[in-house]
Amino acid sequence: METTAVDALSGGIDFSVLGLFTRAHWVVQAVIILLLLASFWSWAIIIEKIIRYRKMKRAFASFEDEFWSGASLDDLYTGLPDDKRSPIERVFAAGMKEWRRSFEAGGALISGANQRIDRTMSVAVDRESEELESWMGFLATVGAIAPFIGLFGTVWGIKNSFEAIAVSQNTNLSVVAPGIAEALFATALGLLAAIPAVIAYNLLSDRASRLSNRLDAFADEFSTLLSRQLERRAR
Repeated sequence: METTAVDALSGGIDFSVLGLFTRAHWVVQAVIILLLLASFWSWAIIIEKIIRYRKMKRAFASFEDEFWSGASLDDLYTGLPDDKRSPIERVFAAGMKEWRRSFEAGGALISGANQRIDRTMSVAVDRESEELESWMGFLATVGAIAPFIGLFGTVWGIKNSFEAIAVSQNTNLSVVAPGIAEALFATALGLLAAIPAVIAYNLLSDRASRLSNRLDAFADEFSTLLSRQLERRAR
């Protein structure tokens, strides 16, 4: 009975999500499609980042345990897989590769080895940190502009409502309501896309920063360890 009363008041107008979309102006439809795509892509990035950061955290802990277990650095480097290395393993591999290049064929140490190893690992850390933060800018952009895109759809929908009033010369709610509903639907989608993107950006940025700091700390410790060995070789 309640449904019948609502249908009577709405004049049989379909206010479902699909109905709002199909009845909307093409500009509003374009806004809705854009916001849906932005929301879908944002969630794809969020899920991928969460899974990836969790795997990296476990990989960091596993490698650091192995690194500080007292095993030979050469054996550890040789045992690294050629592909599917974690960021910390790639930083370690970059340092070890430069370490091995720091000696001549006869075993003599090439001058400036410390500086070269430091620069090599610094570049590796920067590269991995940049990779950790990939697509974060997209989340920030969606969080910043999605509400304004939705607002644009809202303004356009309200404009159409006033045009409908002017053409029909009728201020009945049944004339105004569909356009207002379409306009508010665009606003809701803008917020729906923006809010998760902003929350995820803040949380994932913090996780990426922690992983980057962990890489920096490891690179400094590894560089110090290699520096001691170089000094022993130079004596």
